[in-house]
Amino acid sequence: MGETKTTLQSAREWVVEHKLRTVGSLWLSGIAGSIAYNWSQPGMKTSVKIIHARLHAQALTLAALAGAAVVEYYDHKSGTKVDRYAKYLPADSYTHKD
Repeated sequence: MGETKTTLQSAREWVVEHKLRTVGSLWLSGIAGSIAYNWSQPGMKTSVKIIHARLHAQALTLAALAGAAVVEYYDHKSGTKVDRYAKYLPADSYTHKD
């Protein structure tokens, strides 16, 4: 019987496979949430609201990139990345010619 994956494990695998999509989605949700929050604050100019939203989204993106780097580091350290790409590279077909 195969092991069933939990939702958290499935989400983690998806994030590992789609790092850039994850970072882009976080950026988009961050800027949308920040714009929504800043628009509720009275007394600020529109340009200031947009600048604040961009800065908040930029900070969130940097945090997401740092998280993706940590995931990549631990994948590389544990060897799971090697196993994942080994199935695409047949070792027999690359021989060294003397």
